Amino acid sequence: MLQELINHSPDIHQLMNEGFSLEFKGGYLLIHHIPYVNTLREVKYGTLVSSLTLNGFTTVRPDNHVIQFIGDQPCDIKGIRINAIFHTDTSQDLGNGIVINRAFSNKPPEGYENYYEKFKRYAEIISAPAKSLNDSVTEVPCFPHRNLSENNVFQYVDTNSSRANIGFVNEKLSHLKVGIVGLGGTGAYILDFVAKTGVSEIHLIDNDVFSTHNAFRSPGAASFEELCSEISKVEYYKEKYSNMHRNIRSSKTFLNEENLEILSTLDFVFLCIDRNSARKNIAEYLCANGIAFIDVGLGADLVLDKITAMIRVSSFPVDFKGNLNKFLPFDETTDNAYNSNIQIAELNALNAGLAVIKWKKMYGFYQDLINENHSIYCLNSNQLTDECDFNT
Repeated sequence: MLQELINHSPDIHQLMNEGFSLEFKGGYLLIHHIPYVNTLREVKYGTLVSSLTLNGFTTVRPDNHVIQFIGDQPCDIKGIRINAIFHTDTSQDLGNGIVINRAFSNKPPEGYENYYEKFKRYAEIISAPAKSLNDSVTEVPCFPHRNLSENNVFQYVDTNSSRANIGFVNEKLSHLKVGIVGLGGTGAYILDFVAKTGVSEIHLIDNDVFSTHNAFRSPGAASFEELCSEISKVEYYKEKYSNMHRNIRSSKTFLNEENLEILSTLDFVFLCIDRNSARKNIAEYLCANGIAFIDVGLGADLVLDKITAMIRVSSFPVDFKGNLNKFLPFDETTDNAYNSNIQIAELNALNAGLAVIKWKKMYGFYQDLINENHSIYCLNSNQLTDECDFNT
């Protein structure tokens, strides 16, 4: 609910942008971490509470000027109660775990135009003495906002999208169940990017253990203890990214002709593997079942003591009717350009970035004027080429 309020209500959005610590509970907006001075002239922190008047997810003009407070009596720098805002000091249970200790009243001649003005004014009055005693305290700590709604896929509110007013663009991806087959370097970076979108589910499929070499070509920094634990890649990454995205599923398995139905419930698949026979089976299954997918490839070689590389991204929409062999390597040959042992983090990240950008283009997140389906980046010439006529 808080995410929807931020997306649709300019006053709540402004409070978030300035760094106030917001929480929405049972029809009330709470702002935590408001510094104040108590009767002993100590700096403490309390919470401002106000009911919200809403039209759907949009706030309208506050219906009253009174605000509640959780905490002791705010005082001036001498420890004397701030009488200018005193209203009552009676505790009250508002439900949903909200128990207020007192209420304040400070009414402008025309009342408060919106909730930003209301909360901002009370926060300034209450925190001013505390900031006079200690100039390091602040009412805008820029804390994350925990997402308590079970309907939201994020553990905390996506303030990055709401800050830029692009929440409605992110919603274009929200219905998707996305699979990532293969969690080597490129697949891991794809997970890193996809986990920051509001897709409904992320399915991780890989049969390998997370090893030391993986740590040097993947996002983040694995601990020594994690590398010694012999944890599977899918469980390692599920644990890491579940801190952010709630709906991450894992399958520790190698896909073959016997178990491809694992993919049947997905809307989109990133195929990040280097075994061509497996690629062929999976790609043909996805096409036959109308599941859109992107296949990635990275080939790096040593040439005259320097590394060169080619990076491939091939995308296939749900209605693909063309020739898979034209764009994907299916033969198991010793000279497979995309089966090199050389994997470097920035090249994996670039491969993943190009793939995720193309995926977002396919669903209208990014503008796409070319609608390319197959692109190759050559490192040594810094050249990106693409092909658009795909259904041939």
